[in-house]
Order: sequence, then structure tokens, then C-alpha cells
Amino acid sequence: MSQRVEVFVQLKRGMLDPQGAVLEHALSDLGYGGVDQVRVGKWITFRVPAGDPGAIEARVDEMCRRLLANPVIEQYRFRVVEDGAEGSA
Repeated sequence: MSQRVEVFVQLKRGMLDPQGAVLEHALSDLGYGGVDQVRVGKWITFRVPAGDPGAIEARVDEMCRRLLANPVIEQYRFRVVEDGAEGSA
């Protein structure tokens, strides 16, 4: 049995987000005025063996700090899906 982990990584507030700026301008050009502060992030999913929820969360947090996010410029959050159901990514 395994559990699905979903990690969302985004630049911290105050960091320039060039991709977000491009999308913001493109949305405006397409007639979607009033859209502002567009931010782009990444969504990472993976599976881990089922086990103690606290240990899993500690391990995933370590993965985020060491590899999946750059804690200097990015913030992250994650969730562990307890049902073990197969999901589409």
C-alpha cells in the first residue's frame, strides 16, 4: 500500500516572477483585464510507502527542503493523500 504526496512550490512573496508577468500581460491582451499578481508554481506528485503519518510528513518536508524547493526563494506546502487511491497527475 502506498500514499500519494502532492507538493506545491511557488516563489516567495517579493520575488520577481517573470513567468507570472508574461501570463498577466497575455491575459490582458486576450481581454481578461483586471487580472493581476499572477504567480506561477509547480505541482509535484509522487508515491511513498504507507506508514506512520508523522514520519512520512517529516520525510516529505526534508525532501522539499533538500531538493524539491529552494527555501531561499521559494515556499512550499504539501499534503499526503491518505486513501492510497490512484490519481491522475
